Amino acid sequence: MGEPLKDIYHEQFFKTFAQKVHQVYPAFSTNSFVEDIMNEDWEKLELKKRIRHISITLGKHLPANFEEAIAVLYQIDETCVGFPYLFFPDFIEVYGQKEEHWELSMAALQRFTSKSSSEFAIRPFILLDPERAMNQMKSWATHSNEHVRRLASEGCRPSLPWGQALPIFKKDPTPPLSILEILKNDPSLYVRKSVANNLNDIAKDNPSVVLETARRWKGVTPGTDWIIRHGCRTLIRQANPEVLTLFGYTKINNPEDLFSVTSLSLSPSHVTIGEANELEYELHIREGAHVHIRIEYGIDFIKSRGTTSRKLFLLSDREVPGGSTIKKQRKLNWNDLSTRKHYPGEHKIVLLVNGVEVAEDIVELKAKDN
Repeated sequence: MGEPLKDIYHEQFFKTFAQKVHQVYPAFSTNSFVEDIMNEDWEKLELKKRIRHISITLGKHLPANFEEAIAVLYQIDETCVGFPYLFFPDFIEVYGQKEEHWELSMAALQRFTSKSSSEFAIRPFILLDPERAMNQMKSWATHSNEHVRRLASEGCRPSLPWGQALPIFKKDPTPPLSILEILKNDPSLYVRKSVANNLNDIAKDNPSVVLETARRWKGVTPGTDWIIRHGCRTLIRQANPEVLTLFGYTKINNPEDLFSVTSLSLSPSHVTIGEANELEYELHIREGAHVHIRIEYGIDFIKSRGTTSRKLFLLSDREVPGGSTIKKQRKLNWNDLSTRKHYPGEHKIVLLVNGVEVAEDIVELKAKDN
């Protein structure tokens, strides 16, 4: 198992960084800065809290005047590149939200985003003044640098992982969609991926809006086709009928009309938590035209209170000719994970094609012996 991501920050990292600052700002005390960073609470802090602690501590050691502090960072930022330096834009978030700092803060976020990323730091500014911030994002959306254009999209995602949520855009996605319209034909895949992820975020709260957007964008360019396919992935997993039709999946009214055989079996049917078994599925497609099918299996995991929660796992997504037989296996591991704890009992396993259940089986999960 690799080291935790938070361990990218260590004493030598801070000493090296502090020396860079000291070279351009002699009043900066390398030893005091490192001591203040790695205080008695340091080891308890997780990654995001470490980044914020670094930003706050840096502010205590740089000039109290925000403009002067930024001027120091501007002298070293070309040598401070990569994920560990997320505290540069975070510094702007912490100290730059006053009205008199707005223009400088926007310029700094633009500058720093290509060296780490300002996608998290811009979000409080959006919540502070949505109209002003989104006008800035529109300007960034036409910038020559792909990192800045990506910031315009990634920064206004309604539900950015690790980032502060933007409930205003969950309620009304019109502002972020205006940014995505500018970027939908962007030449950079890096940017287009962000556009797709933003669309996927919007789809979770406003599926009809994303469906309408997908219809408008479909067929414009191969790039926009990729964006909407990736941006509708949650709706596809949910087997939204209109989305499945839009992307050419075969409609299944009655499984027997499409399949002559549908089976799912598990071997062994009794396993202990921590062990594994094998899932085997078989589909015989009736003679006829090609069909576009998305095959998944779902597990109704038992929760601590005895309720169940279904999680879907993709097996295949492709076109196949009529008369085809599909027969495959998949190993199922029942190890406890950091994100999922298993509980004993009967777990229902289902086979789904285009969101329709076509077969099922049961596995009995037993507790480990003490």
